[in-house]
Amino acid sequence: MAALGWLTPRRRSATARSVLAGEASAEAARKSSQELEELAHEGAPDEVGAEPEFPVVGDDKAAAFFDLDNTVMQGAALFHFGRGLYKRKFFETRDLARFAWQQAWFRLAGFEDPEHMQDARDSALSIVKGHRVAELMSIGEEIYDEYMAERIWPGTRALAEAHLEAGQKVWLVTAAPVEIATVIARRLGLTGALGTVAESVDGVYTGKLVGEPLHGPAKAEAVRALAAAEGLDLRRCAAYSDSHNDIPMLSLVGHPYAINPDAKLRKHARTLDWRLRDYRTGRKAAKVGIPAAAGVGAVAGGTAAAIALHRRRR
Repeated sequence: MAALGWLTPRRRSATARSVLAGEASAEAARKSSQELEELAHEGAPDEVGAEPEFPVVGDDKAAAFFDLDNTVMQGAALFHFGRGLYKRKFFETRDLARFAWQQAWFRLAGFEDPEHMQDARDSALSIVKGHRVAELMSIGEEIYDEYMAERIWPGTRALAEAHLEAGQKVWLVTAAPVEIATVIARRLGLTGALGTVAESVDGVYTGKLVGEPLHGPAKAEAVRALAAAEGLDLRRCAAYSDSHNDIPMLSLVGHPYAINPDAKLRKHARTLDWRLRDYRTGRKAAKVGIPAAAGVGAVAGGTAAAIALHRRRR
């Protein structure tokens, strides 16, 4: 695989399957982002003239990486996708009940349980086996409108748009299938997505994964591979997540943010003086990055992010 030459020396160990999953995800993300970049250029905003403190306008060596589940969107994308597939009769009622239970548990607990996530992924792989990739992409567009669009956190979206306004690329990084993640990224106007890569032959899913799910260390490998391929300086990049499982990814960048953090990540972030933001309760965090964009963005979204950047130049 061409991506094998992308990796830089690692500070922490990762399994071979994590590396393979990360490289496959980065390769898929770069391929899909070409189309997204062409679409974005059609309606690109005017450049911001002055340079704010953060994010730095015009820094082509910087980018932002956002976890999806409970960071950008309430709940888990994979579970919402399962609901949409059930509606289209991809599987039976008993399977929907399992998806519903997993989603309810996820929302109440506020973090990912490895056994629940593995069960959901196994179910999804068996469901899509034999279906065409193009078919699932088309269905993903419909499912986004039905179940996901109204669950996007406005505050987190404003943070992403602040990076875009600064001329930086913004990527989703998620254990959800890369095809679904790409749909979400496109609908949010982001650069692209890193996600779990399901094996396909001649455009048809085989029911197997390339490597392993993009989770934990695999996310860090995907970000590392993409950064090397894109010529990014990770010390100038930002990453956002709600889960302690993403500490490997957050630790890679110079600007880590804990968004809607679980207890373990909150404790870790405070110990390392990382920036915090919680959109679940509306309370202000101890450390706030892009304060105007994040706070006002919870009400007004991306428009407020642009206004906030303009005000900080004055």
